[in-house]
Amino acid sequence: MFKPCVVVPVYNHEGAIGAVLAGLLRHDVPCILVDDGSGAACAQVLDALARQHPQRVTLVRLAHNQGKGAAVLRGFERAAQLGHSHVLQIDADGQHDTADVPRFLARAEAHPAAVIAGHPVYDASVPKARLYGRYATHVWVWINTLSFDIKDSMCGLRVYPVAAVTALASRRAIGTRMNFDTDILVRLYWDGLAVINLPTRVCYPADGVSHFRVWRDNALISWMHTLLFFGMLPRIPRLLARKWRGR
Repeated sequence: MFKPCVVVPVYNHEGAIGAVLAGLLRHDVPCILVDDGSGAACAQVLDALARQHPQRVTLVRLAHNQGKGAAVLRGFERAAQLGHSHVLQIDADGQHDTADVPRFLARAEAHPAAVIAGHPVYDASVPKARLYGRYATHVWVWINTLSFDIKDSMCGLRVYPVAAVTALASRRAIGTRMNFDTDILVRLYWDGLAVINLPTRVCYPADGVSHFRVWRDNALISWMHTLLFFGMLPRIPRLLARKWRGR
């Protein structure tokens, strides 16, 4: 049975989360907001939103900031407890178009064993350094999967099968900060899941808050690519066989 929900990791996005949630609730999908140790101002906004929508919004709170990946995985835990089959992940800063939610969920329902991954279509607000910097990750992902099946591994709008993520997270650690999106997508691909890429409009960001820390997060991402590369090496025969079967 296809029973989706939305998971939104939130860290000090009190200026944007209200509009993001309003856009999501138009689609009649339950939402799990994960407060990743936000300050008092954001915590109060999240409490108010949960009170306003008690039947449609679940609020999960982390005692201290643990990173986007940790917050999303906590959201998956709650989604599994509530019996959801799929999670649509979306960022809290308003950069993603909530009007695309039905399109992503429809594709997930048609392909329930796949990951539906957003492929960004940027407007003029995207910082050029961020845009060009993504290509280094794209190249490493193509190397570490021996394929071009993943067009963009960093987009925060995607749909996952809950069971596949739960199984992966139970047997190995996944990046907990800005390395999460790429790390989990490559590892799910290694586990045999198909990745279906959907174009989606992206702007940067609605509330002017970015939690990307240049030195820390670039170091984490570089280390992640190193680990993935050495993890790919013993998987080469399987990845090549998969590529051959797909022809």
